[in-house]
Amino acid sequence: MRKWMFVLLAVMIAMPLSSDLYAASKKKKKKGATAAALPAPKKVSAYDKLLKGKNVVTSKSDFITLHKVGNKLYFEIPLKYMEREILLASTVTNVTSPEFCDIGYKANSPLHLKFTKRDSSIFLRYVSSSATTDNLQKAMSSVYGDPILYSYDVKAYNADSSAVVIDMSTLFTTNVKDLGFFADAMMGGMIKISSSFKKEASYLDESKAFDDNLSVKTVMSYGVSLSVMGMMKLMDDYPFTATVTRSILLLPEDKMRPRISDSRVGIFNSNKLRLSITQEDAIGSYSVAHRWRIEPKDVEAYKRGELVEPVKPIVFYVDDAFPELWKEPIRQAVTTWNIAFEKIGFKNVMVAKDFPKDDPDFDPDNLKYSCIRYVPNSTANAMGPSWTDPTTGEIINASVLVYGNIIQLINNWRFVQTAQLDPSVRTKKLPDDVVQASLIYVVAHEVGHCLGFMHNMASSAAFPVDSLRSATFTQKYGTTPCIMDYARFNYVAQPSDKGVKLTPPNLGVYDEFLIKWNYRYVPDARDEWDEQAIVEKWVDEKAGDPIYRYGRQQIQVRYDPSAIEEDLGDDPVKASDYGVKNLKYILSNLKGWINDDADYSHRQTLYGQIMNQYYRYLRNVMYNVGGIYLTEVKEGTPGKRYEAVPKARQKASLAWVLKQFKDSDWLNNAELKQHFPLHVDGSAIVRDRVAKDLRGLTSNVILSSHVANSPYTVNEFMTDLYNGTWNNLLQGRSLTQGDKILQQAMVDMFCESLSDGAGKKSASPFGFAPSVDEIVAYGLDESGLIGRFAEQFRAVDEEYGRGYVASRMIENRFGTPGYGWQRAVNVSAIDDSKAYMQDMAIKSRNLLKSKLGGTSGSAKVHYQSLLIKLNNALKDKL
Repeated sequence: MRKWMFVLLAVMIAMPLSSDLYAASKKKKKKGATAAALPAPKKVSAYDKLLKGKNVVTSKSDFITLHKVGNKLYFEIPLKYMEREILLASTVTNVTSPEFCDIGYKANSPLHLKFTKRDSSIFLRYVSSSATTDNLQKAMSSVYGDPILYSYDVKAYNADSSAVVIDMSTLFTTNVKDLGFFADAMMGGMIKISSSFKKEASYLDESKAFDDNLSVKTVMSYGVSLSVMGMMKLMDDYPFTATVTRSILLLPEDKMRPRISDSRVGIFNSNKLRLSITQEDAIGSYSVAHRWRIEPKDVEAYKRGELVEPVKPIVFYVDDAFPELWKEPIRQAVTTWNIAFEKIGFKNVMVAKDFPKDDPDFDPDNLKYSCIRYVPNSTANAMGPSWTDPTTGEIINASVLVYGNIIQLINNWRFVQTAQLDPSVRTKKLPDDVVQASLIYVVAHEVGHCLGFMHNMASSAAFPVDSLRSATFTQKYGTTPCIMDYARFNYVAQPSDKGVKLTPPNLGVYDEFLIKWNYRYVPDARDEWDEQAIVEKWVDEKAGDPIYRYGRQQIQVRYDPSAIEEDLGDDPVKASDYGVKNLKYILSNLKGWINDDADYSHRQTLYGQIMNQYYRYLRNVMYNVGGIYLTEVKEGTPGKRYEAVPKARQKASLAWVLKQFKDSDWLNNAELKQHFPLHVDGSAIVRDRVAKDLRGLTSNVILSSHVANSPYTVNEFMTDLYNGTWNNLLQGRSLTQGDKILQQAMVDMFCESLSDGAGKKSASPFGFAPSVDEIVAYGLDESGLIGRFAEQFRAVDEEYGRGYVASRMIENRFGTPGYGWQRAVNVSAIDDSKAYMQDMAIKSRNLLKSKLGGTSGSAKVHYQSLLIKLNNALKDKL
C-alpha cells in the first residue's frame, strides 16, 4: 500500500512537471510548425511597382487617370472607355517669340481617335468618319476601317483589373507631327520653316485629369530656320521654346443629329460619302454643316412658341489679359448673337464669362473651354476658328484670337473711310467710344465664324449705293445685310450727308437667317435626311432675293465683281466715285486734322492707307471687266448659276479705270511730301499696280465672253484698251506721266505675245488669281506674312506668273474649305487672245511710226523707246 501510495504520489508530483514539459515541447513544436507554414513575403503588384513612390504625381478622374513619374507619363484607362471616341488637340500656351505661332491657337485640327484593346496591347486609332451608310454596314466596315496610329504594351492593371496602364510619354515628349504647332512650310511652300527638336531641352510639365477630359503641358525647345522661296534666309537655328497644352476630350456617345449642308448657304461643312443601294445608283457625296448642339430644355414649350433656354449654352471665356477698355465690347460681341437666337425660340444661348480667378481647374488651352484670347503681337487682325466632331459636324470648341494691333487696323479703316463725315476719327488716337463700337463689329464677325458661318462676300452688293447715303436706311440696316462680309465702314457717305450711320450693323438680316438655318430645332423630323427637306425649303423661300444670296470668297480666282471684299453697294463705279471724292477731301485736310505728330510718321501711315483705299476703288471697278456673277441655284427656284456682267457695264468700267489711271496726280500732295522721307509719288505706285492688273484681265474677258449672250469679246476689249492707251496720240494731247506708265505696260504685254510660247506674265496659268498687291489690299492673307514680305512675293509672281502666290495661299486657309471658295476654270481651249494682242502690237507700231515725227523732247524719247521695243518683237514676224 505504501508502495502504491508512493508510486501514486510520485506520479502526482511528476505530472505538473511533465505537463509543463509537454506543453513546452508542444509550444516548441507548434512554434516550429508555425514558422514553416507562414506565406512568402507579399508580392508587390506591377501596378504598385510602377506607380507607387515619392516621385509619382497622380491626377485621378473617372475618365483617364494620369500618373507623372519624372519625365514619363502613364495613362490609367478604364476598360469601359475602350472604343469611345475622343478628340486630341494641341494648343500653344506661351512662346519665347511670336514669329512662328499664336498663343491660344490650334495649328492643326484635333485628332479624332479612340483606344482599343487586343490581348496585352492597347492601340490608339484614328476614327474613320468620311463615309456613312444606311444599309451596307458590313461592306463599309471592310473598306473604311480605323487605322492604327500607335501601339502600347499594357504595363499593369489596377487592383480590380478594370483599368489598364500604358506609357504615353512618347506622344507628349517628342516632336509628333500631328500635334505640331508650326508647319514645316507656309504659303504652299514659299515660306520654309525648318525646325530641329531639342529633346534634351524639353520636358513634361503640369498634367490634370477630369471626368471627361484631361490636359498635359509640355515645354518643347527647337532651333528654327526661316527662309522665303530660298532667296532670303531670315533666321538660322534661332532658339525657340514653347509650352504646349495637349488636351483630350471625351466625345458623347449620344451623337448630335447632323444637318445636311446646302451650297446656297454660307456654312462651314465636312464632306462625306454615302454608301446606299436604295437612295442612288452610285456612291453619293454630301456634307454636314458645322454647328453647336443647341436643343431646348423644354421641347413642348419650344413647340408652343415660347422662349426656351438650351440644354447647353455656348460659353465664351474672355481673356483677362485684354485691356480693360476692350472687355465689355468683347462680351457684347458674344451676346449680340442672342438677338438672332431669340427669333428662333432660344434665349440665353450665347454667354460671355471672364476667365475664372479662383478656379484651379480652368485652363483656357484645354479643349473643354472656348475662349476669346488676346495675342500680344504686331499683327493687325483677328480670327475665329472652330473644331468639330468629324462624325456629325458638332462644334466642340472654338476660339477667337484678337491680335495686339487690331486697333491700328481699326484706326486706319475709320480714318480713310469715314473721316470725311466723322470729326472724332480725325485724330492720332481714336476715342474710346469709337474703339468699343468697332471692336463689337470685329469680334462679332469672328464669333460668327465660331458659330459655323463662312464669309459672305456678296452680301453688301444687295444694297443700292445711294441708300448708303440715307440716314433712315443706314440707321436701320447699316452698311450690309451680313457682318460675315468684309463690308467695313461707310465710305460712300458724303460730307454733306447728315445722320448717316457709318458702321455695319451689330447683326444683319442675313446673319439672322444663318442662325435660323443652322440652329432652328426641328423636333418632328425622323433623321437628318427627313430634316434636309425642311431646311431646304427655308432657302427656297428666299431664292432670288439679293439680301439672302451667298457669295463665295474668291481667294484662288476672282470672277464675280459682286462678291469682293472691302466694297459697298450694288454699283462699283458709283460707289467708287463717291469714295474717290471723299479720299480727295480727306487728303486735302490730312496735314491739318492730325496733331501731335511732329515727325509726320502717323500722317505718312495714313497717306499709305489712302493710296491703298484708292487702289481698292479702282480694283473694285476693274473686276467688272470680264466679270461673271456667280450664284448657287437650285432647279425650280429663281436665279442664274452664272451670268456675264453686261457688255455696256464692262466697257464703261474699263473707261472709268483708264480715266482714273490718268487723273491720279491728286495723290501727289506736295505739302505733305516735303515732310515724308524720300519716296516715290503715290500716283506712280498706284499706276504701276493697276497697269499690271490691266494686263491680267484678258483671261477673265475670255471666259466671260464665252458664257455671255451678248459678249464683250477679247477683240472689243483689246480695241478699247488700245484706244485708251494711245488716247493722247489719237486726240493730239500732250503726253502725261499716266500715259507713259500705261503705254509702257501695254507695249510690254503686246510684245510678250510675240515671244516663242508667249511670256509667263501674259500666259500665266494662275491668271485668274489675285496679285500680291490685291492680296495685301483686300486682306486675303490673314497671317499678314505676304504684306510683311510683299517685295519678295512680288518677285515670286514675276518669276512664276501673276497669281502664283495666291494659287499657293489657298493651301493654308484655316477651317474646312467645303464649298467656300471658288475654283479656277481652265480657258486654254478657248484662248485666242494671242492673235489679238499681236494685232495690237502691229497697230501700236504703225501708230507710233506715223506720229513720231510730230513729237519732240522727252515725249519723243519715250515713243522712240516703245517703237524700238515693238520693232524688235515684230522683226521677221510678218
